[in-house]
Amino acid sequence: MRTTEIAIIGAGSAGLNAYRQARKYSDSVVLIDPGPLGTTCARVGCMPSKLLIAAADSAWHARQATAFGVTVSDIRIDGKAVLERVRQYRDRFVDNVLKGMEAIPNADQIHQRVRFVADHRLETESGEQIEAQRIVIATGSRPAIPGFLRAAEDRLLSNDDLFELDTLPESVVVFGPGVIGLELGQALHRLGVRIRMFGIGGALGPLQDSEVRASALKAFSSEYPLDADAQVDSVERTDSGVTVGFKDQSGTLQNETFEYLLAATGRRPNVDQLGLENTSLTLDDQGIPHFDSATLQCGDSAIFIAGDANNHLPLLHEASDEGRIAGNNAGRYPDLRTGHRTTPLAVVFSDPQIATLGISASKIRQYKPDQIACASFAFSDQARAKVLNRTEGMMKAWADKHSGKLLGAELVGPDVEHLAHLLAWAVEQKLTVERLLEMPYYHPVLEEGVRSLLRDLKHAMEH
Repeated sequence: MRTTEIAIIGAGSAGLNAYRQARKYSDSVVLIDPGPLGTTCARVGCMPSKLLIAAADSAWHARQATAFGVTVSDIRIDGKAVLERVRQYRDRFVDNVLKGMEAIPNADQIHQRVRFVADHRLETESGEQIEAQRIVIATGSRPAIPGFLRAAEDRLLSNDDLFELDTLPESVVVFGPGVIGLELGQALHRLGVRIRMFGIGGALGPLQDSEVRASALKAFSSEYPLDADAQVDSVERTDSGVTVGFKDQSGTLQNETFEYLLAATGRRPNVDQLGLENTSLTLDDQGIPHFDSATLQCGDSAIFIAGDANNHLPLLHEASDEGRIAGNNAGRYPDLRTGHRTTPLAVVFSDPQIATLGISASKIRQYKPDQIACASFAFSDQARAKVLNRTEGMMKAWADKHSGKLLGAELVGPDVEHLAHLLAWAVEQKLTVERLLEMPYYHPVLEEGVRSLLRDLKHAMEH
């Protein structure tokens, strides 16, 4: 029997932060992870996908140069070289994470899977029992693949698999126009891969405002076949690859064959094999313990859950913040404290980019009409966007009519990752629309579009 004050299950972004915080309170902390180590972001998520997107954008801008009177001839894409570069830099990012773990004593690490056998007792796959006074669950997530897509058999890919291909495929059908699907699907298309993308119910990335979503759908579907509310009748593994039967926009049944099927249908928390049924915790219908989002405490227990494992806000910066909160509270238990959470911010690295920040559009709809003012602005009316020949998309923002404070926004447009950060910082600082209009705006820059948006928002608040 091994005893410890604090056990951290999972060595991803949340788990590593939880370990570092917990060590501030105790020398008796173990970090448990069977591997592979290196965090989801570095190995199969944020970083390799951005490397693929960078290659795709390079090819795309070369093709679009004719709009400026520049002709780039003989554009040739070496699929093998593209993926080799992705893996090369991916491995460097993973190595950096592993080097950061070298400061963790070997005695504090257990490289095995574990299960709960009681609230404070874990068991490794080799049968060792671990008694822990406090436990942090930070086991991350894995691709969630609907059963009918498994008919693709050996031609089924997730984002975890895509980067291990020897070369770029000839064609890929993408299921799921969420963050992963939009990023990877468009990147493959721009690298010369024939793609078609299917969604359900009209959802598109993290967008919740219908007007902004329609603008984004128009931009993406004009570049490659995208049906955000598809009627798919069949998925079949054939001698030629994967054949998908679907109804087109006219309702006619079509069959199209692809080399691979990419399931970008979301991720599921890695909690189903932890033996949580052996604890006193109350679980939801996904098997996730009920927890306090402010402290990350599960029920009234000494167990905490952080990062993708709780499926609250599955983003790297959120996982890092939650790891810090959970580690601190596990360390100081029972003296629990509400952890600071920054303004919600999410970015999709598609082109045009998508960003959401602050109070979501769906929550804004729950407010009374006399409480909220809204305004929108199209990039087709923005001077710098015209100069860049990147006029697709729009921005929409909302503010409190009484306080004048900016509450949130949804953006689709060129490089809105930067505009979204500025607006998120403004929401974090509780700035008013009037104060934001007093800020300096250079000419000609994309930020002038933000000023136009804020002017319209101020007008909406006044009338």
